Amino acid sequence: MDKVKVLAQYLPPDAAPLISRWIDYFVCEFKVSRNRGTKFGDYRHPYGDKGHRISVNYDLNPYAFLVTTVHEFAHLHTWNEHKNKAKPHGTEWKANFKRMMQPFFEKEIFPPDVKQAITNYLNNPAASSCSDLNLYRSLRQYDAQKESIVTVEKLPAKAVFKLKDGRVFRLEEKVRKRYRCVEISSKRLYLFSPVAEVELVQD
Repeated sequence: MDKVKVLAQYLPPDAAPLISRWIDYFVCEFKVSRNRGTKFGDYRHPYGDKGHRISVNYDLNPYAFLVTTVHEFAHLHTWNEHKNKAKPHGTEWKANFKRMMQPFFEKEIFPPDVKQAITNYLNNPAASSCSDLNLYRSLRQYDAQKESIVTVEKLPAKAVFKLKDGRVFRLEEKVRKRYRCVEISSKRLYLFSPVAEVELVQD
């Protein structure tokens, strides 16, 4: 099947031709991956008999899929230029991410709020990868709504919730940027990101 047509199932269609060209130009193995709760995408540099490899979670909305794809290609481009001498999300990577995002800005692929969030993110050297909450929140607005799924920051006080693996927690309090929660069965304390997706357990 034509690469552009496959990519257009996951990306905004107008973005698919350029991403297809990048895959060929950089001689990259590009894989649409299963959901990985800890990350949206991944880049692996050449090692042994393997070349560049990028994977992106299949269940991201088209804008999140594109941002993640450009994010990973910026890692690839940075590795080609600097190998292991550049920090993963350092100034070299940021410069490449900004440059590689530009064609999609020019084509006006992104809605204004997402474009603004990306711009703010790129202008903030302190922000690191997907931990930029403003960018994450703006991208999430375009997710298909999932019944009973909510982010930790939207939970009411003392709410009980569960994770995909079945573990059940109670929300305790906000600690700086994260939320302290107690696992019901073990009484152990855990810190959750405000944008972690959980399922509210009804009384």
